[in-house]
Amino acid sequence: MPDETPPPAPPPKPPAPARREGGQGAVVAERKAARTKPPQLYQVVMLNDDYTPMEFVVMVLQHYFQRDPDSATLIMLKIHHEGRGICGVYTKDVAATKVELVLTAARREGHPLQCIMEAA
Repeated sequence: MPDETPPPAPPPKPPAPARREGGQGAVVAERKAARTKPPQLYQVVMLNDDYTPMEFVVMVLQHYFQRDPDSATLIMLKIHHEGRGICGVYTKDVAATKVELVLTAARREGHPLQCIMEAA
């Protein structure tokens, strides 16, 4: 005797939208524009010390911060005279990487140069 099973039932229909009195029955949702804030920026600051040669500071500014010789010299003199100078302004990850690169280069050459990052 063949097995006779009934065919599966059709899927249920979605419920009809609720109708409001006096309306057309359609609901309109307002669309809000998503706004993203730009990332916070950080400035990379080099600090003065009495032992790191000025030429090394200029070389670091040229190599890691893509400064031309004249602007690198001006930043180096600002660091020397005022005790600190801003090397550049970057997003958090880029600034942290540049600080680490400068500190590694200074330690490799035996200089006590200090470089920090601060919120801009």
